[in-house]
Amino acid sequence: MKHFNKTLLALSITLASGQAMAAGFQLNAQSATGLGRAFAGDAVIADNASSMARNPATMALFDSTAISVGAILIDTDVTLKNAKYQNNIPVLGPIYSKDNLSVNDIGGMSVVPNIFVVHPLNDQWAVGMGVYSNFGTTTEYPDDFAADVFGGLTKVRSINFQGSVSYRLNEQWSFGAGLDIISGSGELKRSFKPLYPENKALDVEAEGYGLGWHVGTVFELDQNNHFGLSYRYSPTIKADGDITFRGQTNIDDTLHLPLPSLAEFSGWHQLTPKFALSYSAQYIHWSKFDVLTADGFESPIKEYNWRDTWHFSVGGTYTINDTWTARAGYMYDMGAVDEVQSIAIPDSDRQWFSAGLSYHLSKHSVIDFGMTYLMGEDVHVYEDMKIGEKTVIASITGTTRANAFLYGMQYSYKF
Repeated sequence: MKHFNKTLLALSITLASGQAMAAGFQLNAQSATGLGRAFAGDAVIADNASSMARNPATMALFDSTAISVGAILIDTDVTLKNAKYQNNIPVLGPIYSKDNLSVNDIGGMSVVPNIFVVHPLNDQWAVGMGVYSNFGTTTEYPDDFAADVFGGLTKVRSINFQGSVSYRLNEQWSFGAGLDIISGSGELKRSFKPLYPENKALDVEAEGYGLGWHVGTVFELDQNNHFGLSYRYSPTIKADGDITFRGQTNIDDTLHLPLPSLAEFSGWHQLTPKFALSYSAQYIHWSKFDVLTADGFESPIKEYNWRDTWHFSVGGTYTINDTWTARAGYMYDMGAVDEVQSIAIPDSDRQWFSAGLSYHLSKHSVIDFGMTYLMGEDVHVYEDMKIGEKTVIASITGTTRANAFLYGMQYSYKF
């Protein structure tokens, strides 16, 4: 999961390359159904097989084999405004400054697919598998961007292969657990162009993997009130490839990227025959993402020192009739960036405004649609590159902002 992706002054946010735009470079794009309610209640609501991505214990709520296949289109609007770049060391090119830098469309557009299968073995045991992503990103600055040493190209693809098992203890308690194999590839490029494009600050192409695990439980107070709790351990990814960093090139080096672990609590309440309320609180251990290192370099490639964060969401589901179901939700998502900032990580607190529909083709099959407008905030950014602890060789200041539209569609079938 080559997330070294943001490895040097960057890292970022989404899988398939767009920017699903959760905090840091977390990805919320596992389900079109969940997207339509801002993922409120997704660690307990078992409306289709994609629920296993948030809590494996939800598989115990299925009484027949279920399949879900879908994708989310991510259209990002990432901007840098009123930036000033300063190069201070002649050996890296002439002393140089550039004011009033502004760049639009840094994030671009991408599609994030997913597939899930849940299969009950009997009344107590169920197994499942899923393929999707929890992390990833793409940001690309123009070729003539003066501060390419801080912008450049950051491209990452990640895939999470999940295998899980669940066990229903009784009518109230269910438990689940499983393993995650996370693989990915990425590309990073930073240089001092347009002054000296041959002088590479960073050039990386690498591939790697890591092994994680997850556990969860569901408590059914009664048929109208359910609660879910899950935890996902994320590993440190080891990405192998050729790495050039500040003029030094190491062949077949290994980059280490620590990914954050996640904990989530969800509730679901059927308040009337037609309306259900759901909510979630997710904790993301972003402080684990403190520094990026490579075996062949004595000093860190990049320090981040992010902070632990939360996101909180609330949503509602309304059954219109036997054919149509409507849903809506809101999420407040805290940004992970603390004191160390980057123009390639336009991170801030974000608000999700979501809506969705389900069209029931038959008793067994349904098509889900979801849409979210994700609204970020203007953030004043200062970023520099140093030799040692004090000598600044280049710096940039500016204002970043990241907004996005997310569109999801999913087909689900229960046998």
